[in-house]
Amino acid sequence: MTANPLKANPDDENEVHDLDEFQDAGACIVTPVASLPAVAANALVHAMAKVVRDGHVAETALTPDDDGVVRAQYFEEGHVYMLAKPTDGYTASRYIMDLFNVGERAACSRMHYHTGARMVRLITGQDTTIHVSALSPFRYTYVDGVTPFKLRVERDLMPDSTRERYSFWVPESSIVDLQIPRGTAHQFNSFGDNAVIDTIHPEETIEAFREKMSGLRMMAQTVFLSDGFPAVEDCGGELGRR
Repeated sequence: MTANPLKANPDDENEVHDLDEFQDAGACIVTPVASLPAVAANALVHAMAKVVRDGHVAETALTPDDDGVVRAQYFEEGHVYMLAKPTDGYTASRYIMDLFNVGERAACSRMHYHTGARMVRLITGQDTTIHVSALSPFRYTYVDGVTPFKLRVERDLMPDSTRERYSFWVPESSIVDLQIPRGTAHQFNSFGDNAVIDTIHPEETIEAFREKMSGLRMMAQTVFLSDGFPAVEDCGGELGRR
């Protein structure tokens, strides 16, 4: 893995690079984990979303702590809460994201990549699906006798570009894992109100040091590949409700 910084401005929270010139550093690995009864899925999603929502009204979570860390953060895919922060001798952190319903917002999140690797667990409840896209083909983990379901996949072009886009849908009341290498583009868009992401940043302090960032902020650890937000029709639209 290269040690070179990926960003031009380390603390910029809206750094945009050219989509057509960008090249992925790797490919995302997708693993379907479980299909849950709707009642169980809703209970899990709502309990995790409550942590995020409580964090965003708690003064202590909105204020820098002794290490300068603000636990309640915003990302354009959803509100975020840092559940576990890095410490001396432990570089990883853990976040929960309460995903926005892009159908209600009437705009999708942008394609982007991060300055470090991510281990993402996507969790849906009832009446909710997540459209996940990338610029490189996904690698799917299907183990006979173990993997609970196969995913609905798509292939099309990015809006206003000749770049191909590869996508899959996280079905209702399901759990799907996604391994994202550093510098590898992706985007998540939730259709419905019941979706969370449980994410581990395995090298958060390392990536902040490598990029010479002044703190730990998800938006600063991100590079976007467009200036504007795509229309809902450009990230699945009504297909998400099927």
